[in-house]
Amino acid sequence: MGAQYYGADSENGDRIDDPSDDALFMLISDLNDSDNTFVVVQPVEDDPAWFTSVAVLNEGGFEIVRRDTTRNEHEVTTATSINDIAHDLTIWMAARDIPGQPTKQVSKFSITT
Repeated sequence: MGAQYYGADSENGDRIDDPSDDALFMLISDLNDSDNTFVVVQPVEDDPAWFTSVAVLNEGGFEIVRRDTTRNEHEVTTATSINDIAHDLTIWMAARDIPGQPTKQVSKFSITT
């Protein structure tokens, strides 16, 4: 079994460590508007620097929150496609600094011809 870097927890108590795109899809698909209204994904540490959450909206669809204090990011969006949400969150989380893993370096460059 590999190291646990982050976990996804839903309101009903379901937990998946280091969730894949498919696992996030499953957790979001299980959300409802009565007793399992949200899922939160964050690093396994005492004071996580980032998190993301997906919550059911009363009018349908989902609210997605992405917060990363190290990058001064806080974005709130809405969406209806569970597949798109799971995919987008997987990409977003891959760019985060994960405890126990080397820090990712992001650089901008241009290609000239």
